[in-house]
Amino acid sequence: GMATTGGTFRARNIKTAEAAKVIENAQRDINIAFINEATMIFQKLGISAYDLLETAGTKWNFLNFTPGLVGGHCIGIDPFYLAHRATELGHDPDLILTGRRINESMGSFIAESVGEYLEPDSRVLILGLTFKENVPDLRNTKITDIVNGLLDRGYQVDVHDPMADPDETRQFFDIDLKENLNNLEGYDAVIGAVAHDVYKDLSPVAVEGLIKAEGVVADVKGIWRDQVFSNGIRRWQL
Repeated sequence: GMATTGGTFRARNIKTAEAAKVIENAQRDINIAFINEATMIFQKLGISAYDLLETAGTKWNFLNFTPGLVGGHCIGIDPFYLAHRATELGHDPDLILTGRRINESMGSFIAESVGEYLEPDSRVLILGLTFKENVPDLRNTKITDIVNGLLDRGYQVDVHDPMADPDETRQFFDIDLKENLNNLEGYDAVIGAVAHDVYKDLSPVAVEGLIKAEGVVADVKGIWRDQVFSNGIRRWQL
């Protein structure tokens, strides 16, 4: 039977087909980089990118890309491959590499932004580690950039992700995943890093249960945009 329902397209040759895949991923990378850079600017103006995108998205021809970490085994790698080939051919791949640099800096930006709310030695819980929502794939995940950014700033960091394999996580990243959310409490900040359904489905009370009064909910993926929290909980979101 057909592998896809969308029909197949016969490319001119295998070289063209491979090049098309590379350029699709590079284009996506650059579009996300633009949104990420805009997000960093709007942060300073106190405007949420998610609120902004919701409004901009009402225009029919607006391209709907969301801010965040670009991991995985295609989007983060194909642009470097394309840039490498370009350089070999004597072309300076300026835009491609700038896009990569912006996207690669995003984990550090998130760690720094959340850190502005925290005292030294604060405890932080990160929800989600895989590179994408509702998949177990840890390949080239960028959540580790947030983890390392927070550790470098002297915070204690715990990570929870029911989708990720605990042994793989220990082996690749030296992280011991927390098992049961119900047993976790008293964090100074909780970062919603990956939009797994299990996190989207958390009630405000469940999220509050993880955090000290007046702690911080940092929402990287707009998971809890519509939730109302009490206990003087402060919010940071992209």
